[in-house]
Amino acid sequence: MIFQLVSTAFLVYRFMLIGYILMSWIPALQESAVGRFLETVCEPYLGFFRKFIPPIGMIDISPIVGLFALVFIERGVYSVLAFFL
Repeated sequence: MIFQLVSTAFLVYRFMLIGYILMSWIPALQESAVGRFLETVCEPYLGFFRKFIPPIGMIDISPIVGLFALVFIERGVYSVLAFFL
């Protein structure tokens, strides 16, 4: 039950990150209510990676690194949960 809840939470956040990344291509969407909500939820996480990974030309690869890191964080949480449960 706990594993399913954690898995669903990570999946929802992953989709939110992907939606936020795709919205960055269309500035009008970022100014909508959904865009502002996704910015509030996703930008603190992605901002951490933007501090360390500079853009390459016009391409910001920090969201890709952030998605990969989220997968590793998810696996780490599963390991900790398996240890305690």
